[in-house]
Amino acid sequence: MAIDLLNIARQGVLASQSQLSVTSNNINNVNTLGYHRQVATQAATESQRLGNSFYGTGTYVSDVKRVYNEFAARELRIGQTSLSAAEASYLKMSELDQLYSQIGKMVPAGLNDFFASMNSIADLPTDMAIRSSTLGSAQSLAKTLNQMQSHLDNQTKQTNSQIESMTTRINEISKELGNINLELMKTGGQDSQLLDKQDALIQELSQYSQVNVIPLDTGAKSIMLGGSVMLVSGEVSMSVGVTTGDPYPNEPRITATTGNQSLVIDPSKLGGQLGALFDFRSDTLVPASQELGQLALGIADAFNDMQSKGFDLNGNIGQNIFRDINDPLMSSGRVGEYSTNTGTAKLSVNIDDVGQLSGGGYELSFTAPATYELKDTQTGNITPLTLNPPGELVGGDGFTINIGSGAMADGDKFEIRPTSGAASGLTTVMTDPKGIAAAAPKITADAANSGEMDVKVNNINRNAAGFPTTGGELTVKIDSATNTFEVFDAAGTSIAGPSAFTPPQINTPFGFSFEIDDRSAAGVSDSFTFDLSFAEGDNSNAVAMAELADAKLMNGGTTTLTGVFENTKLDVGNKTKAAEVRVESADAIYQQAYKRVQSESGVNLDEEAANLMRFQQSYQASARIMTTAQQLFDTLISSVR
Repeated sequence: MAIDLLNIARQGVLASQSQLSVTSNNINNVNTLGYHRQVATQAATESQRLGNSFYGTGTYVSDVKRVYNEFAARELRIGQTSLSAAEASYLKMSELDQLYSQIGKMVPAGLNDFFASMNSIADLPTDMAIRSSTLGSAQSLAKTLNQMQSHLDNQTKQTNSQIESMTTRINEISKELGNINLELMKTGGQDSQLLDKQDALIQELSQYSQVNVIPLDTGAKSIMLGGSVMLVSGEVSMSVGVTTGDPYPNEPRITATTGNQSLVIDPSKLGGQLGALFDFRSDTLVPASQELGQLALGIADAFNDMQSKGFDLNGNIGQNIFRDINDPLMSSGRVGEYSTNTGTAKLSVNIDDVGQLSGGGYELSFTAPATYELKDTQTGNITPLTLNPPGELVGGDGFTINIGSGAMADGDKFEIRPTSGAASGLTTVMTDPKGIAAAAPKITADAANSGEMDVKVNNINRNAAGFPTTGGELTVKIDSATNTFEVFDAAGTSIAGPSAFTPPQINTPFGFSFEIDDRSAAGVSDSFTFDLSFAEGDNSNAVAMAELADAKLMNGGTTTLTGVFENTKLDVGNKTKAAEVRVESADAIYQQAYKRVQSESGVNLDEEAANLMRFQQSYQASARIMTTAQQLFDTLISSVR
């Protein structure tokens, strides 16, 4: 019995020593990120029968388990993904909000300065210093829009760089998880340290994307991104990366690659920081850039149009102040062609009515033999387009799509961004201050007109016989149903025509020509009286240009020029505030999940301190048994001497 007692004591000492070791390790790793508390499980050794009774033979540590709750860990990963997405979105929106609040304030300020300069010309239309200052204000306004677009482009580049950096880190994690899986398969998935490292990597991965974890019988874990892309399968690691954007190269996509196979990942299914960055780029940066382009087009079109309606200081028809809205340098990026297209069609977009533009984007699709549909990417509304010879697709909101060459094939798609590139391409083309058209011709519509026709003088020759001036006004009667016109003098006598014309241009034999804009469907017969005399002190057109500040020219006649930018700024501010609220909500959910994990798997120092004392006492008691057994053995030996 003394020998058995000694063995029992030895086992008790070893078990207590193991418990003390596990408890000490827990205490030492209380601040170790990702550490899961460990527990040593004791079991009784097999009992022995002596006579009619069974006697215990001691204890041993049967297992050292890692305290882990898969459901709690999954909740923590989900909470981490949501929190990381919210934080990434808020960070990017805050940067953009600061851009619009600090640098962006120069845009409306520059526009107001330009309007103020036009007011000054209206006061003193012949002052060359004021005219030069006005051209300087126009140049400054154009440069401000160029700079704002440059800042937005930099935001896009920075976002793309962040996406690429995250894919690099994801690939590093993928390789590490594959190696850990290989080691766990060798140990049967029992190495707590490897499991902690595995969980820490998976938790980090959940910051970048939604993660699904699939435990395997081998002790390894397969990892999926976004619920659909396998990243790690056993010891095999896949990789993710970025590839050229389609249809716009400067908007790269994310891909998953294994061997020679590559798959484009839908970013809307990723979640986490990656999903937030893609959403920020597509839902905020691209629309902001397009709306800035819409403003640039509005400024160029409004003032160039007013110039064409007036006379400069030399008495000539006013020329453009800004680059034409359909100049190639103003229209880069209006069409994006998908790489999957099989047709050869090359498209371009011509802006017809800036006031009808929405600042949004569209998807053009072709279905053979002759179905063209334009889908608004924001509202989802689909508009059928009509193909007119020689290759114009009409029916868009203020723009026409031109098929310049080639032909579409069934299923071909294009992305249309009518305002893209305008803000970076805006510049002043006028260099002579005398070119500002402060004066205006006097064109009077007959009271009986339908109101569906408008005219604009586009060429004059003041030396021509019969040129209309004050006292010698000419009236032109236009019949758009038969495309003929007739000219009458101030007394109402017909002096030319009826003559045929090719819309929209009408060339009179009296030193002036003009264009008509007939908005009627069936054609009308309207009359206009022309007085094209010129006086240097005339300021009527300058006044009209200054009044553009309050004119609702944009978004179908609902918004002013300044309002376009202010609406974008307000939208950015609202999105920033909403992102801040989402961070607070996501953080609350994450903290709840984190506390649950810590309550089960975290180290509680009070609990471990109590265990330390308990196992220390157990160790001492077992050691005392060993001493007692030794004393009994010594007594037995002494008694037989």
